[in-house]
Amino acid sequence: MAAYPLDPGDPDPSYLTFWRERHLCTLTTLRPDGSPHAVPVGVTYDPEARLARVIANKSSTKVTNILAAGPQGARVAVCQVDGRRWATLEGRAFVRLERERVAEAERRYAERYGRTPSPNPSRAVIEIELTRAMGKAIRKG
Repeated sequence: MAAYPLDPGDPDPSYLTFWRERHLCTLTTLRPDGSPHAVPVGVTYDPEARLARVIANKSSTKVTNILAAGPQGARVAVCQVDGRRWATLEGRAFVRLERERVAEAERRYAERYGRTPSPNPSRAVIEIELTRAMGKAIRKG
C-alpha cells in the first residue's frame, strides 16, 4: 500500500494504534549549519492537543539545536518504523522547562513505554506542534 498523509489532529485508528504501541523512534533536528542530527528517542503522540512530546536533558544536542532556531521554534520530524509499517510526525519544536509540562511528558512516556523515567532535575520536554503526519501504519496480521 502507498504511504498517505493525514491530519495530525485527526488520525485514522490504525495510525493512532501504531503510535500507542511501544516503539523506539527517531527525532531529527537541524544543526546551526543546516545538517541533520537524528537520534533515538521515546515519543508520545497527543492528537487532541496536536502535540508530540520527547523528554530530554537540557544540555543535549537536540535541545541545543532547537533553542538555536530561535523563538519561532525549530522544524523537526519524529519517526518510528516496524517492518513495513512506519509513521512520521512533523512540526515546530519548542523546549519547555515548566515543571508541570515536564511532568505531563514523563507521565505520557511512562504510559507508552511501561516504565517511569528516572528522576532528572535537568530534564526538559520538547513539545512539537504538529503540522503534518504521514505513514503506512496498517496493522500486522
